[in-house]
Amino acid sequence: MTILCLDVGSTWTKAALLGPDGTLLGTAQHPTTPPEVLTGINAVTAALDAAEAEVLACSSAGGGLRLAVVGQERLVSAEAAYRVALSAGAKIVHVAAGELDGAGIRALRASAPDVLLLVGGTDGGETRVLAHNVARVAANRLRAPVVLAGNQDVRAAATETLRAAGRTVIATDNVLPDVGELAPGPARAAIREMFLTHVIGGKGLSRGPRFRRLVRAVTPDAVLRGVAELASVLAEAESPGAVLVVDVGGATTDVYSAVSTVDELAGRSTVELPPDRRTVEGDLGMRWSAPGVLAEATAERLVEPAEAAELAPKVQFRAGAVDWVPTEAGDIAVDGRIAELAAVIAVRRHLRLVAGRLGPQGIGLLVLSGGVFRHAGPERVAATVATLRADPVLRPVLRNARAVVDQSYVLAPAGLLTDAGHTAAARTLLTSTLT
Repeated sequence: MTILCLDVGSTWTKAALLGPDGTLLGTAQHPTTPPEVLTGINAVTAALDAAEAEVLACSSAGGGLRLAVVGQERLVSAEAAYRVALSAGAKIVHVAAGELDGAGIRALRASAPDVLLLVGGTDGGETRVLAHNVARVAANRLRAPVVLAGNQDVRAAATETLRAAGRTVIATDNVLPDVGELAPGPARAAIREMFLTHVIGGKGLSRGPRFRRLVRAVTPDAVLRGVAELASVLAEAESPGAVLVVDVGGATTDVYSAVSTVDELAGRSTVELPPDRRTVEGDLGMRWSAPGVLAEATAERLVEPAEAAELAPKVQFRAGAVDWVPTEAGDIAVDGRIAELAAVIAVRRHLRLVAGRLGPQGIGLLVLSGGVFRHAGPERVAATVATLRADPVLRPVLRNARAVVDQSYVLAPAGLLTDAGHTAAARTLLTSTLT
């Protein structure tokens, strides 16, 4: 049986039709069609003649997964939870540490999270802050479902308090069971379960239950899974170095790295990083966030004043015309320049967290993703790669990197295949398109 992998995004619904062995048979895309996203899904299914295929779907429509984190103190509990959330495919909209007061509750509510992650204390350690925050959340008008992943000594009582107040809650193992020990797996699984069960159906994307049943993951989580599988494929082929993926979108620039296959790791942090990571730069993008790209590029002296002045009205136009598609060569070139600046800044930020874990080879494979790269000519792609490699901050880790473009958008499908037990098919797909 063929397999249809769907990624339902806020703007586009993308589809890849695969043979049982992972051979890519075709791709299609259609504008996402809220309030009934099944219309777009049906369109790409018909375009690929895939009505009888097995369907695997992920989604970031409706803004994806908005997650707020409340911990005990920022350098330990809150930071640990923040890192767990990033690896779970969530967009962090609020981080708080310490005992919540009235202003803290108001700020938390204003961030409009889809899910609230409550953590605090190591197992057997301090319980007061987590117990206080649970009580404040239960007593206030904050209706986001809760993932509780703090001190196990508080778990039963905290769960009872939240449920008695009518909150939806999943209690799971502590993200920080001991000092310096980060255990992200259970919390990641709980966040994913909460998204699929309680969030995706509540975003007004479809009138019936079929879409909720189709979706298996939030899209960034599926992509991260695909990136990790790609790193495994390359490691088995004895290809040196880590994998880095830069996905430049309209509103955000996402960076993924897979270092779990790198033998020599150094520079460990107090709270251990997950080996495969994603960071989200909400101020960097091609449309909504184009002004943020220019502002940050100016602050980091990546553009001269004359170029900044020339780009200023163009980024403002793009921020107000988010569906605009350039057709003139000059406009396409401006989009390319915005993309390469966004990529440089986003990778700089990402590498501040993981550079010490890359091993002596640095990045072995650099993957560029996003429509701006898929639709660019080879000269534009080469210019972007050259800019990344020439950057004085990035040069040490990118100097040996081989660069490819994810032309067929296969990382999310590969992650879906792997999660569904079709690992061999995922490996065939990745090998045939990105290696």
